[in-house]
Amino acid sequence: MVGSPVLLIAIPLLAAFMIPLLGMIWKELVRIIPGLVLAFMMISSASMLMYVTNNGTIIQTLAGWEAPWGINLVFSPLTAFLATLMTFMGFIVWLYSYRFKRNVDFEPAKKYFIFLMMLVAGAVGIVITGDIFNQFVFIEITGISAYALTAFYTGRNSAEASFKYLLMGALSSSALLIAIAIIYSQLGTLNMADIASKIHLMPAGYKVTALIFFMMGIGIEAEIFPLNGWAPDAYTEAPGPIGAAFAGIVVKAGVYAMVRMVFTLFDVSGAMDILLTIGLITLIVAETAAIRQEKLKRMLAYSSIGQMGLVFVAFGIGTLEGVYAALFLMLNHAIIKPLLFLSGSQLVFNSKEKLIKEVNGLGKYMPFTAVLFALGSFAIVGLPPFAGFWSKLSVLTAAANEGMLLIIALILIVSVIEIVYYFRVVNRIYFFDKAEDLIPQKPRVNAVIAMSVLGAIILIIGFNPDVVSTVLHNASADLMDTPQYIKNVLSAGQSLTN
Repeated sequence: MVGSPVLLIAIPLLAAFMIPLLGMIWKELVRIIPGLVLAFMMISSASMLMYVTNNGTIIQTLAGWEAPWGINLVFSPLTAFLATLMTFMGFIVWLYSYRFKRNVDFEPAKKYFIFLMMLVAGAVGIVITGDIFNQFVFIEITGISAYALTAFYTGRNSAEASFKYLLMGALSSSALLIAIAIIYSQLGTLNMADIASKIHLMPAGYKVTALIFFMMGIGIEAEIFPLNGWAPDAYTEAPGPIGAAFAGIVVKAGVYAMVRMVFTLFDVSGAMDILLTIGLITLIVAETAAIRQEKLKRMLAYSSIGQMGLVFVAFGIGTLEGVYAALFLMLNHAIIKPLLFLSGSQLVFNSKEKLIKEVNGLGKYMPFTAVLFALGSFAIVGLPPFAGFWSKLSVLTAAANEGMLLIIALILIVSVIEIVYYFRVVNRIYFFDKAEDLIPQKPRVNAVIAMSVLGAIILIIGFNPDVVSTVLHNASADLMDTPQYIKNVLSAGQSLTN
């Protein structure tokens, strides 16, 4: 095993503070250090994922104070899977971002990579912490970083998009603090496992109220309707790589926080039905909005929101098969959607408006990028033999096993809408004539490598889905087994002081 869970938080935060100092020695270190840190995090989390697969959950307590009194980090099959996915996507975003814009000088690059480090650290912290107040702190770190990165480009509508995100984030923080205060006033603890073991002692009214406030607060980060009004603007105005980071990292942390509350902390009757309902509404509203968009990144943003709706539908089924399908969807979305954002950003690189019609005919001038965008499009709509097919099939199978025929019909209808607007873009890329005033911008080598890796993963999972099935099955069983989670945290500890 390489490293420990706390290093996945401490090292990127330390790097964020050290980047300005190291940049004074050599300016290029501002770009190099984040890559080294993210590579270490990726290798370390993957190593610990293999460890927990073979040896069980790692519970790491800080400063020798074991649960429920101290802060503990939980590296289980579920959290290890998500942390590995996030650190990998963080590395891909860094690789693509390395001199993404040739005219970005030292000062903007310094700010960009500082906030990228904080974004990844905060998202990983949300997933592996075992304490609801510390989870709130990590949500704030992630949010602040996301606001700043949304406003990275000046002189555009990015300031307005960032302000919308900030406003919704403030509402999220308030709702979360109210929920945390309710729980602490009733149970006297902030540890998730301890809360789960005592939640039956909490009066039903307080319990339902706390769950509602949690859903309101976390739902903003998880992009559920109607709390996702910030997302289309933020995805559109943020740099292309940051759109990929939002889809591949930030929203996954929000979804995890939501399902952890529902599956582990609260035993509220009908909670699964709520997840199913908000998932369906989010899916239908977002996909019907996506087909009406004229800007490429905005279309991708609504598509991403719709995919998160489908994830919540799968979780809302409430069975082991449904959880497996949801995690499979999260994995595929974290790979496919960033590829679409990265390749799409290259297609409209020299465009100010980023309109869909501006990709006309670029398949001839940017063949490699066009193929990768088409690959991502085919995968996200669920065409075989690409990765997205298997996760969407898993959702339909899980719903069929529970007799949810209406759910299946709605998913299939929405999938047709999704096919229409993605194929519309692919059609323009290959079968329309390029606008005379648009100058194609071929991607740099680092961008080609980053996109190629994502494309290769889509094909590997598509042709051999069993390559990830063991990890996903273990993660699914981990989320469903609340008594084991409580036992692991409250009866075992791995102190940093030992």
